[in-house]
Amino acid sequence: MIVVSNRIPVAPGHETEFEKRFEGRARLVEKHPGFLRFQILRPTSVNMHGGTMGESPYYVVLTFWETKEAFVSWTESASFREAHSNRPPKEMFAGPNVFEMHEVIQQVIKSDDPADQK
Repeated sequence: MIVVSNRIPVAPGHETEFEKRFEGRARLVEKHPGFLRFQILRPTSVNMHGGTMGESPYYVVLTFWETKEAFVSWTESASFREAHSNRPPKEMFAGPNVFEMHEVIQQVIKSDDPADQK
């Protein structure tokens, strides 16, 4: 499995507008062969150990794919171009996005099934 991460620095004051753009997205990626899952992560922090941890200006958009080839095929498709055709204003961003691709080498999923605990 491949996980594609797009870390997007959203400018202060544009967070709500950024999130609403995803609420109204075209929903085309879900139909692409090899697509598995989509997640959007909102930056948040927590006070612990005497300080603030996890502060980040980045939203993270994650897509999960069966293979690298499936992801590349998506980026070359007409559906990809359509999904990305309504570009947001430059002022929404505090800098360039950061693209990363990772191969999943281990995954643990919580299960309440006792048979899975062996």
